[in-house]
Amino acid sequence: MIKDLTSPRLIVDKALCEANIKRMVSKIDSGKSLLRPHFKTHQSAIIGEWYRASGISKITVSSLEMALFFFQEGWKDITIALPFNIHWIPIINKYGKAIYFNFLIEDVFVLNEIIKKIEYPCGLFVKIDLGYNRTGIVPDNYKQIDSLLALINHASKCEFKGFLGHAGHTYSAKNTDAIKEIYYNASLLMTILKNRYSKVFKDIITSYGDTPSCSIVENLCHFDEYRPGNFIFYDLMQYYLGSCKFDDIAIVMACPVLAKHELRSEIVVHCGAVHLSKDYIEVENQKVFGQLVIFSSDKSWHKPHGNAFVKSLSQEHGIIKAENDIFKQINIGDTVGIVPVHSCLTADVMGHEYNLKEVWST
Repeated sequence: MIKDLTSPRLIVDKALCEANIKRMVSKIDSGKSLLRPHFKTHQSAIIGEWYRASGISKITVSSLEMALFFFQEGWKDITIALPFNIHWIPIINKYGKAIYFNFLIEDVFVLNEIIKKIEYPCGLFVKIDLGYNRTGIVPDNYKQIDSLLALINHASKCEFKGFLGHAGHTYSAKNTDAIKEIYYNASLLMTILKNRYSKVFKDIITSYGDTPSCSIVENLCHFDEYRPGNFIFYDLMQYYLGSCKFDDIAIVMACPVLAKHELRSEIVVHCGAVHLSKDYIEVENQKVFGQLVIFSSDKSWHKPHGNAFVKSLSQEHGIIKAENDIFKQINIGDTVGIVPVHSCLTADVMGHEYNLKEVWST
């Protein structure tokens, strides 16, 4: 049991993280595909070493700042999975001799800026919109793709790496069958593109990433490269999507109990939007901002029997709605755990400062 907690702590279970990494590595056919995990979820040098111990040497990030952070930790082959920002160029030229960057492009103007101003070799992926409708070129817009590849073909410092897509719409899918359908449709679209252009560009690859489908599909061999990230921690959203078991979730917020309101069967904890973010899921028409868990003496946590969830958040407060038996078990001054809805955002708002279960003092 955790005692005397003065403010929320973000707890990571190393053993669960390592098991999640091992499981994802084992799902990928290493003879056909590469795992290039997305580090935006954890953004931790220590957790990065857990990946390195599993044989990972190439990573994905979501910003230039993140790329430079991991470069300082010894990572040298980095894909920035964000459309290229032309204002990065001076910084990239400062570090480009030491880091091999892969960039995402979808626009001729941006590509011309890269060709004219980048001083060191880099890789370029054409970003493909696989149905998420956020960024990228629709797969059958060959005119736009051709215009980009014609420029790359004559650019001495730019290597065309292939086609990259993110199926973010799996997060809004209704069930696992729908997630699988998105995955296999993406595979078909990307394979068509690869086959169309591989005669001119011999070694191009298809790169794909999202945790729900990479977790649910059993054998990952349909793309040349996979870039999931959230699977290192998982979270409540992934659990309800069917991506993981509840016991696979490797992250939890430890929160002091501040007050109880018996008439409403509600528990007030010091854990609000500044700790969890305001992401939520809907369960039986109820907004859920987190799941209550109980800490054990060995610092593990378990879901209690019955229903207990975070029903609302303000800046510093979280309101837990709990069934009567659970309500009676918890006292003011106790520490309870909250499994976050979205571990990426929770880790980000907490500044990626983790307390590792194996070294935590109580």
